[in-house]
Amino acid sequence: MSAFIPEEDSEDELPPGWEERANLDGQVYYANHHTKQTQWRHPRTGRKKQVSGALPFGWERDFLADGKTVIYVNHELQKTTFTEPWLAFATEIPEATNISTEKIDSKTTSRNFRQRFDASTTADQIVHGADLTGLTAIVTGASIGGLGFETARSLATHGCHVILGCRNPEMGEKAVQTVRSQCSRAKVSVIELDLASLASVRLFVDRFVNLTSSLDLLILNAAIFGKEHKLTIDGLEATFQVNYLSHFYLAHLLRPIMVKNRDKLKPIPKIIVVSAESHRFSNCSRHEDITPSCLSPTSSKGFTPIYAYNNTKLWSLMFAMEADIKWNDVCCLAVHPGNMISTNLSRNWWVYRLLFAMVRPFAKSLQQAAGTIIFAAAATELDRTSGLYINNCFLCKPSTVVEDRKARKVLWDTSVEILMKTLKEIDKSPNFLG
Repeated sequence: MSAFIPEEDSEDELPPGWEERANLDGQVYYANHHTKQTQWRHPRTGRKKQVSGALPFGWERDFLADGKTVIYVNHELQKTTFTEPWLAFATEIPEATNISTEKIDSKTTSRNFRQRFDASTTADQIVHGADLTGLTAIVTGASIGGLGFETARSLATHGCHVILGCRNPEMGEKAVQTVRSQCSRAKVSVIELDLASLASVRLFVDRFVNLTSSLDLLILNAAIFGKEHKLTIDGLEATFQVNYLSHFYLAHLLRPIMVKNRDKLKPIPKIIVVSAESHRFSNCSRHEDITPSCLSPTSSKGFTPIYAYNNTKLWSLMFAMEADIKWNDVCCLAVHPGNMISTNLSRNWWVYRLLFAMVRPFAKSLQQAAGTIIFAAAATELDRTSGLYINNCFLCKPSTVVEDRKARKVLWDTSVEILMKTLKEIDKSPNFLG
């Protein structure tokens, strides 16, 4: 465990007489005012650091009246400083001996990196100082009061153009206005998305394409919990379609857009699936069990809402891991944000609402829960990492079935079969290759 614990702040402090600086290439160096010498490595830790070279979002470089003295201004925070603000967000350059990786085409699956965050870290703390200008993200299920909203807000207030996929457009607009009230420069939009309708998923993509031509982050967050057996307008079991199949369809439709106009200077596009530790408590996990009738039961006989939810979280995680292998042009990760988070997820039954209310003092806040998603989306050490399951900002080993390639392939093929059949019945072109 000690390998994942960052050094104390005192270890990273500079000795008296030393100053930290950065050159125009973003390389951090250290000046010793006693000896009038400079060096690349930290005088105490021996580590090298780098900065992005760009100012954090919201900061601008200016000059005093003399035209020579450089100052840094943040109009949003109404703050002015002589200190280069990006130095506070310098990151270590990993040594070759400290990082164990597996090459997967243009992606890298990191199995050992220095732990900077934990379960208590908030999303804003993780993305603090970053400038995500130029990136575009979609977050499903991003209405106010939910995990998706906090995720979208943290991304948007740091320069990312965020599109909220919301079932209720009015609630989505309230979310947009809330974000803009906190950061006037935030670029955020809402497009209606009802995951209980495959036609709505298709229409969402069409509207997204009319809005912008690029996509860097696809965060599949929306979910329902505790609903009794019910069929959607497409004739599919609701929890299965909303939590899993519609996201499966959405990812297939958006992936070509993510890779077509990709800027080579940007990180590889990412698909981030919000799963849960409850995936370990599924009653449909063996590859023999993964059939159309198991995935989307048409009868309420033997249907248990909690198992239906657990199953979709397992299938979502399996989808992310299989997509990571099938799709070499995007990075795919799955995350568990935390247990019993106080959101509107428990709205479908008063017992769940009561239970969630009772554990609220002991559970993570929405900002802390969103931290794991933001970590997967924006942490610099995960720019090219893929095929990971992240639990509370820690790498985590999923259940055995998730690592069973045969089970994942059966799930993928069965999902395509159900999707193709359903789309044919509602007269919508599948528009993707399974």
